[in-house]
Amino acid sequence: MFDGTVAAVAVLAGPEDRLLYTNSAFTRLFGARPIGLPARLAFPDPDGHRFLGVLDSVRVTGRARQVVGERRTDPGAPGQARHFVYSCSPVTTAEGPGILVLAMDTTTETQALQRYEALVSAVSHMVWVMGADGSMEEIVPGWERLTGSPWHPRADEGWYAHIHPRDRERLSEAWRRAAGGGERSGVFEATFRVRAADGSYRHLSTRSVPVLRDGRITEWVAATADVEDAWGTRLRERLLAQVAAVSGASLHEAFAEVVKVVVPELTDACLILLLSHDEWPLPDHAGVTARRIASATRPGLPAPPALRGQRVAVTPAVRKVLDRRTPVTFRLLPGAPVPPGLIPTVSERWLTASGATSLTLIPLIVDDLVLGYAATSSNGDTPVPGPAETELLREVLLHAQGPIRMVLDLQRARRTALGLQRAHLTEPPPVPGGTLAARYQPASSSEEIGGDWYDAFTLPDGTLVLDIGDVAGHDLTAATAMGQMRSMLRALAYAGGPEATPDSVLARLDQVAAGLGTAPLATALHTALRRRADGTWLLAWSSAGHPPPLVVPARGDAHYLSGAADPPLCAAPDLPRTTRVHVLRPGDTLLLYTDGLIETPSAPIDEGQRRLAAEASLCRRRSLPDLLRLLQGLSDHRDDTAILAFRADGAG
Repeated sequence: MFDGTVAAVAVLAGPEDRLLYTNSAFTRLFGARPIGLPARLAFPDPDGHRFLGVLDSVRVTGRARQVVGERRTDPGAPGQARHFVYSCSPVTTAEGPGILVLAMDTTTETQALQRYEALVSAVSHMVWVMGADGSMEEIVPGWERLTGSPWHPRADEGWYAHIHPRDRERLSEAWRRAAGGGERSGVFEATFRVRAADGSYRHLSTRSVPVLRDGRITEWVAATADVEDAWGTRLRERLLAQVAAVSGASLHEAFAEVVKVVVPELTDACLILLLSHDEWPLPDHAGVTARRIASATRPGLPAPPALRGQRVAVTPAVRKVLDRRTPVTFRLLPGAPVPPGLIPTVSERWLTASGATSLTLIPLIVDDLVLGYAATSSNGDTPVPGPAETELLREVLLHAQGPIRMVLDLQRARRTALGLQRAHLTEPPPVPGGTLAARYQPASSSEEIGGDWYDAFTLPDGTLVLDIGDVAGHDLTAATAMGQMRSMLRALAYAGGPEATPDSVLARLDQVAAGLGTAPLATALHTALRRRADGTWLLAWSSAGHPPPLVVPARGDAHYLSGAADPPLCAAPDLPRTTRVHVLRPGDTLLLYTDGLIETPSAPIDEGQRRLAAEASLCRRRSLPDLLRLLQGLSDHRDDTAILAFRADGAG
């Protein structure tokens, strides 16, 4: 009956367990054994004593035994081991009580299992199985080594207590989607943070696949790996790239982008405070304050207080942080006040209202200059940041010094250019028989420096000279060229005297500017006004590509003086230029302006001119300073603007 079975079969009987029968499968697995010999002689193998002990136990107790074993066909040949499982059961034979031995070769299955265990141990931190009832079994251990807590067979009672509070809801939702049943079932994949034994959080990545039997999920097999190093590297690279791409025309704008990079990735809230002094360290007696300029908070927290420039006096505690140039974290106890003097009072109140658990001060350094400091917080159930999180935050903020340096350089250049412009834009002189006023407004953006200018002076015979112009460009070079063009035009007009016509003066300026390479392109409007005996003023003017003068008569609508403008300066120095004339009557107002007053990206220039003429007509009764202030409000402040106004005495 047993001759053709795949199982190895042997029968032994008698008090010495004589071998009565073996089939071919037994011979293939254990080798040929002589029939009729007692077991101790039939199985003289080095490890045969284990088999003989099992036979004795079955004969004495009358109960079957099952054993897992291993056999080497050639003890000296590695890798030749055969694995098997066998059972010994009491039977009755013709020779009396005996024992039936059944054995199965499990070498293939055992080797496959060994390979699988080696594989998952090599590529995964942990391997675990979760049954349909939610119970969990750890196959390849690692949980206790990571968390310091024993493995718990229930996720809701063991795992979730160690998962970062910010990740719990997202992890639960991902699991519900994967285990939802039907078409929604599928592979569960998630990356989340788990609290390690030292109190820090590490990122784990889990991939779990369902095991189906008869179309139903019976269990989930999951592999969980510690990916903290890889995750930290990717996060660091991404944040450093983002902060390096920060742009802004001012420190306010640049830092407003910086705080959006670090919140909520690295902290729950971030406040930037800039010092009121440019040098650090300061003498102990020197007073300095810090001003709020940018802030951001993660979703779910109360809205931060509005940025209204609140300041805080720099206390010894903050001085120490700035002197040492290293971050310091202050733990905040529930209900306890925030240590005073670290941040403005309004921010202290916000920390209390938002349930802050820590406050970290991080110096902001650019080219060894301490600009101020960032104040970051953990709030609610967010853990207090550890050294690794604080160091990454410090590194990201330090990496912002590249774009911040560009803003500082731009601001320095802007201050220099504005100083240069204001040095040239002097107060208009008093004019008998008329009134003069001028106004200059730089662009709102610190990127736009501009080259707008005006000038007003009198010649020895009393002729009033009014000039206005604009040098192409929006940088320090344009501002420098502006000063040169203004000075050259003044010198040429004064040297030419009252007999020099406006077109001849601009022609000489064009030749000199082109010859010296003063500017790539510039516009200018040069005028000469002479008062006549009847109280009127004779205006002679020439335009080099500049917007036309606007005349606001004492009565009637404002209008632009007709006549096409000649080419701009530095474009065609040899072309002839034109002088035009107009008579200003008592009470008339002459307006010279630059294109920043009438040009906007959203409207054509003629629309800007119509608005300027209409507003000037409405405000004709205003004093010249008030009139210029109101007219300058028409600008969108994208570009700098200059306005020069002259009003002939007479009708009011």
